[in-house]
Amino acid sequence: MVLILGASGQLGQEFSKLLEREKVDHRCWTREDLDMGQVESIQKKFKGEKFRVIINCTAYNDVDRAQEEMDLCYRLNTYGPRELAHVARKMGAVLIHFSTGFIFDGNRMVPYLEDTEPNPLGEYGASKALGERLVMETWGESLVLRTSWLYGKNGNNFVKNLLKWSEKSKVLRVVDDQVATPTSAKDLAKYTWKLYNKEVYGIYNLTNGGGVSKYNFARYILEAVGWEGEVIPCKSHEFKGLCERPKYSVLSLEKVERILGERIPSWEKAVEEFLKN
Repeated sequence: MVLILGASGQLGQEFSKLLEREKVDHRCWTREDLDMGQVESIQKKFKGEKFRVIINCTAYNDVDRAQEEMDLCYRLNTYGPRELAHVARKMGAVLIHFSTGFIFDGNRMVPYLEDTEPNPLGEYGASKALGERLVMETWGESLVLRTSWLYGKNGNNFVKNLLKWSEKSKVLRVVDDQVATPTSAKDLAKYTWKLYNKEVYGIYNLTNGGGVSKYNFARYILEAVGWEGEVIPCKSHEFKGLCERPKYSVLSLEKVERILGERIPSWEKAVEEFLKN
């Protein structure tokens, strides 16, 4: 039996659809079933349960608010996942947990490897970096996957917001000094499951292929849907967020593609499929 935590989110729903197609027995827990912010009650919730895999799709993802809601951010991204690792170890289950390229400072222009030392710019990245470490220290049979700029049919994400903005305005401003890899939730679920079936553990980067600035990403999407407005490039500091974003957080796929024995689709191909469907 496989357990999906955060099953109502964009990644959790993709896992549920994938496991249904694969005819894998699974259960879906939403926040109403298990609030990962209530760290003290996590182990009690699992009493009497038995799973072979726990897929943790829960996270605190608001980069700016994390600077003010540090306690909640660390509960969801750090100490909750550590408790899940304790639970997984007790029942002999594999824990699959997700992290982010925001654990890096962005001060390089080549893709980050799995063994690059984290140096986060804010509390969100710091909470994810510490969460990675505590999960792996607690339970060696864990799979920690770093991803970036996730989007899907469900939930709140840049692609869906951009399309909404384009319906309301003919001029949009998008930052051109942040470069990463847009990642389809559908592809992330698909290749995570493939990696799990290789029976490997540890930390892996897992995104779509390539890298692009947020500005060029926006242009690509809007041109694909035939929008006739204007996208104006601007700088991150013009938006005056509470937390600085890494200017470059592309993750190397060399390790994961070697294990899988295949190339992961480019971000362009993934976006085309998303817009088509």
